[in-house]
This record gives sequence, structure tokens and C-alpha cells, in this order.
Amino acid sequence: MSRNSRVWFGAVTALVVLAADQASKWWVLEVLRLPELVSVPVLPVLNLTMVWNHGITFGLLTSQSAWAGFMLAAVALAVVGFLTVWLFRAERMVVAIALGAVAGGAIGNVIDRARFGAVVDFIHAHVMGWSWYVFNVADAAIVCGVAVLVLDGMRHPGKPKQDPAHDPERLAAAPGEK
Repeated sequence: MSRNSRVWFGAVTALVVLAADQASKWWVLEVLRLPELVSVPVLPVLNLTMVWNHGITFGLLTSQSAWAGFMLAAVALAVVGFLTVWLFRAERMVVAIALGAVAGGAIGNVIDRARFGAVVDFIHAHVMGWSWYVFNVADAAIVCGVAVLVLDGMRHPGKPKQDPAHDPERLAAAPGEK
């Protein structure tokens, strides 16, 4: 597949994740009105529970100050810039799609910070007394995208760059040249 196809699929993935994330947050806030309800059981192992996350993943680095939210958004946008450069260099479709998922999720959470000063989290999984952090569609896309990138990196580790003067293939092809 061509580089343009990979970039296109990565960009479309980012847009789909962003749209799904923002639509789900709109529904939770405007239709379900979850902030008023606080928590709604959906399944024995799943609730919709309203949480305003002022920090980063899992509520780390939580701060109520405006500059902290601005800094987190700026860092997220810098990461999206890095992911975009990586997307244009991606050699495999799975990497392009994973990068799109991470970028789309990051942008979705940045939009929340700009609109609300915090990220809208509402998916709460729990089973037999165990409870996971409350998250959203963007968070799920980021985690899944990063997992795919890690697994792909383990499956296709990068080759270390060699000095052309010490390239075994070049030396074998032209003995006597140094």
C-alpha cells in the first residue's frame, strides 16, 4: 500500500475517533444529562458515571488551575504534532491506523479541556469488587492505539543504522574497497 493510502487511513481513523468521542460526550452531557444523575447502571459490570478529569490519564497530575489545563493541552497538541510526523513516515497500515487512533483521542480530550477546563470521563467498568478508572472513548482509543504500536514495535523492531563503510553487503559486493 502506498504512503498516501497509509496517511489517508490514519487521518480518517483520527477523524472517526474524534467524532465518536465528541458525539458520546455530547450524548452523555446533553441527552442523558449524566452530571445530574451522577451514575447510571448499564450492565452488572458497567456503569455510566460522571467524572470531570482535571489531570492526565487516570487522574494523575490533577490540578484545578487554568494554567495546568493549558499546559496539558499544549503537551497533548505537541504529541499530536509528533504523531503526525510519524504518520507520514509509517511503513505499515496498522501503525498508521494506531497513530490515527491516538491522535484522534488526544485531540478529543484537548477539545474537552478547551471547552470545560477538564476532560469528560464516563465509562466505568467494574467486576466482583474490582473497579477500573472511569474513562471515555478518546482514552480507549489512545490505550488501544498505544498497545498496537508497542506490539508492532515488538514484532518489527527497527534495525540499527550502520555506517555505510562497514556495511557487510557493500563489502561483500566490492572486495578490496574500503
